[in-house]
Amino acid sequence: MHAILRGGPDAAPAGLRALIGAHDWRDSPLGHPDDWPPQLATAVAMALDSALPMFVCWGPDLRMLYNDAYVPILGERHPRALGEPLRRVWTDAWAQVVPFIDRALSGKPVHFEDLPIGVVRGGRLEQAYFTFSYAPLHDGAGRVAGMYCTALETTERRRAERRAALELKLSDALRPLDSPDAVLDTASALLGEELRLARVLYCEVDADAEGFAVVRQWLRPGTAALSCARYRFDDFGPDIGAALRAGVTVAIDDIAGDPRSASWPARFRDEAIGALVTVPLVRAGRLQAFLSINHAEPCRWNPDDVRFTRDTAERTWAALDGARVQAELRAERDRSRYIFDTIGEGFALLDAQWRILEMNAEGLRICRLAAAQVVGRDHWELFPEVEGSEAGAMLRRVMRERSAGQAEYRLPPVGGRCVWNEIRAFPMQDGGIAIFFREITDRKVAEEKLVDADRRKDEFLAMLAHELRNPLAPIKAAATLLDMGVLNETRVRQSSAIIGRQVRHMTRLVDDLLDVSRVTRGLIVLDKALLDARAIVDEAVEQVRPQLLARRQRLGLHLPGAPAAVEGDRARLVQVLSNLLGNAVKYTPEEGAIDVHVRHEGGMLVLSVTDDGIGMEPELTESAFDLFAQGKRASDRSQGGLGLGLALVRNLVELHGGAVGCASPGPGRGSTFTVRLPAAAPQPQPEERGDAPARGECLKLMVVDDNVDAADTLAMLLEAAGHAVAVEHDSHRALERGRLAPPDVFLLDIGLPEMDGRELARRLRAQPETADCVLIAVSGYGQEQDRRAAMEAGFSHHLVKPVDFDTLAGLLAEVRGAAAA
Repeated sequence: MHAILRGGPDAAPAGLRALIGAHDWRDSPLGHPDDWPPQLATAVAMALDSALPMFVCWGPDLRMLYNDAYVPILGERHPRALGEPLRRVWTDAWAQVVPFIDRALSGKPVHFEDLPIGVVRGGRLEQAYFTFSYAPLHDGAGRVAGMYCTALETTERRRAERRAALELKLSDALRPLDSPDAVLDTASALLGEELRLARVLYCEVDADAEGFAVVRQWLRPGTAALSCARYRFDDFGPDIGAALRAGVTVAIDDIAGDPRSASWPARFRDEAIGALVTVPLVRAGRLQAFLSINHAEPCRWNPDDVRFTRDTAERTWAALDGARVQAELRAERDRSRYIFDTIGEGFALLDAQWRILEMNAEGLRICRLAAAQVVGRDHWELFPEVEGSEAGAMLRRVMRERSAGQAEYRLPPVGGRCVWNEIRAFPMQDGGIAIFFREITDRKVAEEKLVDADRRKDEFLAMLAHELRNPLAPIKAAATLLDMGVLNETRVRQSSAIIGRQVRHMTRLVDDLLDVSRVTRGLIVLDKALLDARAIVDEAVEQVRPQLLARRQRLGLHLPGAPAAVEGDRARLVQVLSNLLGNAVKYTPEEGAIDVHVRHEGGMLVLSVTDDGIGMEPELTESAFDLFAQGKRASDRSQGGLGLGLALVRNLVELHGGAVGCASPGPGRGSTFTVRLPAAAPQPQPEERGDAPARGECLKLMVVDDNVDAADTLAMLLEAAGHAVAVEHDSHRALERGRLAPPDVFLLDIGLPEMDGRELARRLRAQPETADCVLIAVSGYGQEQDRRAAMEAGFSHHLVKPVDFDTLAGLLAEVRGAAAA
């Protein structure tokens, strides 16, 4: 006994030596230490002298003796474990260790490292790890009478290793994630599974720090989610909220027993929370969020659990920050990519070495290339045609001088079509350039057309001046001769004929201008009826027959035997064909040939005019029907015309639902103009008969026009026809004179000063003395709306200046005939 209690020279005098010396061994099967067998005494002395945790078991029930280093492993079992059976001391772990004990008692040593053993500490079962070696003890007879064990608890080391592994696992799991939701889901799941939790919650705190929203929940299968999406901290007691606001981690092993939560059991019970650890996130002095883990039952949280929860929370928040930044960058990138891919221009990025980094979908379409053919390629190798162009020089200038530039350039023809591009370049911060480009072929074509139209307009104005001056010269000369008063009757008639021809020519010019104006503005209203195209041809031929005879040209008519029915405006269709015939006469040499064909083709009525005249260049056939278009003419302009006729033809034909075209083998080889109109089913038409009105007795007329010359010359013509004519140049005097001596017919100018012709007509109709007089408008305004306005004002007829005297004479004859009837 004394040897055991004394120990070796380095042994400590207290501890288990003192405890063994003071222990009451009277009732122990081991007996008093003085009576222990030498083998047992030696083993106990060796254990007490060892710095390693050791225990010795002896006897049939393995009574336990141990040293001071083994006390921390026993924990609460010390000191009552001294002299007690091993099975009674380690009841909770007996089932796990008994196989090793049996092996040692059979005479075989046993060694294990990091053996997991569940032990009860503080009233709760914990997972602990041990490395131990069992060896048998023999008595004096060589029998196994017990065993000794060197044991080392490795729980802390294993926990540290596990913690490091978990942290690495968490880092590896979070590193590739770029979505905040994915970060929360992954971290919560890893934490919940590793700690075998019921719930893991991530909550964000309101701005006033009084409440919070449950953003994410991880739930073990079978665990219900929280009942609400939002809570107030006071629902769980003020202490927990205050601690979190202060940035303190809250760990509660037993909700019902902890003073911070015991006073609010209902809320925790309703949510099935028996234990929790909550880690706050405080930034800039404000609680912003927290991570909370729950068990449904009370649970003793070991420091590792709390530390791992805190580490997970911190790593989660760091990953969340990164994921949110990445999400914002992705959103910005996606917005940029959307704009990049949807803008209506080509866009490309080039680095400082002219390598193409990106090109959007529109750019690839314009270049007629795929992305794989563009990205990574050298710009000058891919687009060699740009080198040496204005655009190429601009790009090199932008790259060199770092200032924006713009250029237009023409690409090599694609499929026979010239292509134009506009390119704008801007320097980038990384040393490269950004290029915007778009195809502007349509714009360039439109600009060329505008330039051409402007040129043709100028030519037209020059022609108009020429055409108007031409008739003025003979009119002026004839007027001068008449003014001299020395002409005989023959010369007077010749002068009158010259003036009449030139006035008719000027009238046709003005009528063409007005017709084109009305057509292009959509003011023409067609008076459609079922017509025979043969009659249209006959009437058109009659209009150009004098020119045909004058130029001794041959006209061939190729008409069908049966009626060729078409629905249209008779006057306008005659105008179309007479214009085409007039053109053929004009551009066919004397004694040349002109042919007119009428035929049916596939439901269309086709009228064509073919001549053997001067023909046309191919480019002129494409623009022959454009406004002001004409072929090349000599400076004497012997053929005349304003270049309006064919434009008028096309518009009138299109108004009838048809189409017009022209063709020519080339200059000097004649031309063919073709009109296609929808054919109609022929119907029997009553024969139209018309008798020219006979001249009757003289009428009393009043001419009202502020233009003295116009009024006087018209009056002289009417007097020469046998009528009594009064002339007034003022509306009010005409109104008063009409009341005093009402005429049969008023001829009123519309553009009268002070009171225009329409207002004068209304007053004449309102005046009883002149209410039944015939009112004829004589106006320079000849459009359809002008005619309607005249009729609405009370006029009976509307004539356009210069008045065709035969038409006027016919109207007056009708008036005389109606009066006689």
